[in-house]
Amino acid sequence: MNWDRAAEELRTVRDVIRFAVTAFASSPIYFGHGYPGPVEEASYLVLHALGLPHEQRDLWLDASLLPEERRSALDLVQRRIVERRPAAYLTHEAWLGPFRFYVDERVIVPRSFIADALNEGLDPWIDDFEALTRVADICTGGGSLAILLALKCPGARVDAVDLSPDALAVATRNVADYGLQDQVHLLQGNLFEGLAHGAYDLIVSNPPYVDAKAMANLPAEYGKEPEMALASGRDGLDHVRQLIAEAPAFLKPEGLLVVEVGHQRAALEAAFPQIPWIWLDLPEGDSYVFVVRREGLV
Repeated sequence: MNWDRAAEELRTVRDVIRFAVTAFASSPIYFGHGYPGPVEEASYLVLHALGLPHEQRDLWLDASLLPEERRSALDLVQRRIVERRPAAYLTHEAWLGPFRFYVDERVIVPRSFIADALNEGLDPWIDDFEALTRVADICTGGGSLAILLALKCPGARVDAVDLSPDALAVATRNVADYGLQDQVHLLQGNLFEGLAHGAYDLIVSNPPYVDAKAMANLPAEYGKEPEMALASGRDGLDHVRQLIAEAPAFLKPEGLLVVEVGHQRAALEAAFPQIPWIWLDLPEGDSYVFVVRREGLV
């Protein structure tokens, strides 16, 4: 790709996005951190570089650009290709629906299916989210799910746990950005460490669940994320096993455990045939997030 020529000859936002899509399509970059393909990610990066709202893309497509604007947008696109960093690390932001979160290399890029579940996927199991008094987010990372829980359950104390002090530093910033310091309590510990026994109406977790073989073959973009946020032993189930074993001690009698397991549904069902698994039917599929009441875990 002739980047210097592009910076001179491209004129509109549409031109730059088209060039970026072509550049992405001819490169080995991998899409898996919030944007499904080159069109969506090129649009996001170009509009971000220009300081334009990405949800209003069509308003700006035919707007002419100044030379320095073209160069700024193309530089960001070129960095994505050369550095193989997820877009979120280049822009220091990630989006879950309409919610924006700060992100950097200290924390995994938020992309949990549980965010979709909180919209309406859990409604059959929770009559009134506003009636919940205490909920927890295990392996909170940058705090995105804890924040979504706090917004969904305004009357609940939200305890958010992570083993990484670096991740909690990012979470602290995000919690402050949403003004939720009095509701979201960040705790450093391993899974349930620091939580109150028998206290929680709802516990959610998006834990590490990548097996050793997959870890050895991840695209370069995943190698930029903290390994401890991805790897979970030989078969990818080390963290989930511990969650299943220990959750009953922290849930109320009718409490609910919600866990994302990626592509591990078959392996998990084989390992725990006695558990009455319920898999949420989400837009991405019905194999990624399970729901189990406390009595189903005991």
